[in-house]
Amino acid sequence: MSVMDDEIKKLPDEGPNTIALFLGLYLVVLAFFILLVTISTIEETKSQRVMDSLSSAFTSIVPPSADLQTFRSKDGDVLAGQEFQQQITGIFSTELGIDKVETVQPGRQMRLLMSTDSLFFNDEARIRDSMYPVLDRAIAALSSRPSGLRYDMEFVIGVQAGEDGKTMPTDESLPILRAGAFATEMHARGLAPENLAVGIRPGHVGEVMIWFYTRDIEKTKLKFEEGDSFGVAE
Repeated sequence: MSVMDDEIKKLPDEGPNTIALFLGLYLVVLAFFILLVTISTIEETKSQRVMDSLSSAFTSIVPPSADLQTFRSKDGDVLAGQEFQQQITGIFSTELGIDKVETVQPGRQMRLLMSTDSLFFNDEARIRDSMYPVLDRAIAALSSRPSGLRYDMEFVIGVQAGEDGKTMPTDESLPILRAGAFATEMHARGLAPENLAVGIRPGHVGEVMIWFYTRDIEKTKLKFEEGDSFGVAE
């Protein structure tokens, strides 16, 4: 015997109208319960579809084998590089004798242009005393790199080229002496040797170009393959 039969027997004998009313109310409650279960099932299915969609979209951006921390660190590298560029800009932009400070690649590469006479005493390979505080601040910025990154500087002086427009002097000319003096001074003031490169280039006589780079340490390491006698940097 069902529960419903027991409930019907408990009802006073008031005729078929009472029984019909009770059955109607019972069916309404049952229908409402079924509706709640159906809505819950539909919402659960919708939620699962949303999660699947989000998972699929993220996987299309980051391969399943990719490390999430690595994916995020790339954005962090750029932000760290941009902060470094802002520091360099603040150091040099207000100094007299600086012709231009520009960002070539946000967070990765920038350059500074100035005349050699603004950095060195006229016709000498000796840095002007007024430039030492600026260089010290630049060295501090270059040395305060976060883990996994390196900040590098390239110092290049323009020289008179040969008749072909390409050859350069090989003797101890003033530009070469100045490049050497700059490297010696920067190292003496605390800049790590691996973070500085100096050189000369044809043309732009009397101009100094300084490049600043943000680089991934792992990508700058030399990698050797079996059988090779030379390292190839990526």
